[in-house]
Amino acid sequence: MSGIRRAGVLGSPIAHSLSPVLHRAAYAALGLAGWEYDAYEVDEAALPGFLDRLGPEWAGLSLTMPLKRAVIPLVDEVTELARAVEAVNTVVFRDGRRHGDNTDVPGMVNALRERGVEKAASAAILGGGATAASALAALAQVCPGEVTAYVRNPARADQLRKIAERLDRPVRVAPWDRAAEAFAAELVVATTPAGAADTLAAAVPDRPGALFDVVYHPWPTPLAAAWQERGGLVVGGLDLLVHQAVLQVEQMTGRPGPLAAMRAAGEAALAGRA
Repeated sequence: MSGIRRAGVLGSPIAHSLSPVLHRAAYAALGLAGWEYDAYEVDEAALPGFLDRLGPEWAGLSLTMPLKRAVIPLVDEVTELARAVEAVNTVVFRDGRRHGDNTDVPGMVNALRERGVEKAASAAILGGGATAASALAALAQVCPGEVTAYVRNPARADQLRKIAERLDRPVRVAPWDRAAEAFAAELVVATTPAGAADTLAAAVPDRPGALFDVVYHPWPTPLAAAWQERGGLVVGGLDLLVHQAVLQVEQMTGRPGPLAAMRAAGEAALAGRA
């Protein structure tokens, strides 16, 4: 094997991904010459073939939608956490085996802690998809009280309940038309795509608790802007993206991810898109 080491992010669509910016900034800060990180447009049908073609120079992969669940049967080992939330966003290649993990969950916890959110007496989740499942797992470490998820798609309610059972973390599921009730919680995690929660901005009360909005572009979202205007604490999607990538860098390279350098690179990239 040559001195080149390779990693990358897979998904569809993938052109918007900030992962190459973050990981390349980490390699530069760590002095890892010969490391390459690129984005690859790969859908569920193409994923098995892509994995089979990878050579020994590959260190790992980041996975985004729609591959986080599709990759599970294609790896040799899956961490208990990743299996519980049915989402693998990180694959590391070691000793000829594929190891699947989830860094979104600890990334959420670390992003909250960095902003001073260690514990919350009550919490609510906006959304019921894969990111909501990761949020539920993260809240198991932050919120000992009740968690309510407000879902747009009723079909996802049962799936979220099953994941909650595996996590041993009960969740109450409520319909989206009651989503404004979420703002009574100490911590609200908005996991919906950009635009989906915009209409809720008008319902934000004065002096709300903390909001973790996983959207990073465009930023701030109307919900995050309203939250800040009314005196609440806001944790943004870039915080999550950087913290989960820091953990990926450590798994793939064996070196601690340089948080400050990665965040600065992400902020600069987003400023260029504005």
